Amino acid sequence: MQTVEEGLRERHKAQRRRRILEATRELLREDPESVVSTERIAERAQVAPATVYNLIGPRDKIWEALAAGFMDELERRLATPGASDPREVVRSTVGLFVDDPVVSRRMVREWEESGLVLDRSPLVQLRRAMADARTQGLLRTDVDTDALAAVVGTSCVGALHQWVAALIDDDRFLARALLGLDVALAAAAADPHRDQLLAPLRSRGTA
Repeated sequence: MQTVEEGLRERHKAQRRRRILEATRELLREDPESVVSTERIAERAQVAPATVYNLIGPRDKIWEALAAGFMDELERRLATPGASDPREVVRSTVGLFVDDPVVSRRMVREWEESGLVLDRSPLVQLRRAMADARTQGLLRTDVDTDALAAVVGTSCVGALHQWVAALIDDDRFLARALLGLDVALAAAAADPHRDQLLAPLRSRGTA
């Protein structure tokens, strides 16, 4: 059982960790292409450089920690009523990145495992939303909804990297992410709902 002293120590560590990550975000927003060194982060967060290393880890772990923070925020957004709809999951995920473009672009570029950035909250929520759609009769009963969610996730990661590279703007990022979802839903549609799930594609002229 944790003592009061141990609990207080853990809270202080968590507070310092939050300061370190917020300091990193501030430095990136001030100069998106600057070298964000441990020393600069420590100075901004008012901690020792060794504290940055001890609480976060080496350089790549900083980007990983920022990604984890993004996913924490996404979980909060998706906890709201109505967020279980597959389209809302995709919209919220895209919105998360475009709301803080400087930090999210740099994070994705710098983090070696950035392809995993959507593996946590978005995929968990998408799997649940796809399973719910099958239960409601929107999708065929023989559909593997986990596999369907994985396909949509892959499409979203591709759109994310195009956006990070400035090949597409915010609106096209969302449109391409939703296109991947709409194609998947239309392909798996149960017959009574086929026209409904094909409608978004027909509106784009891509049916």
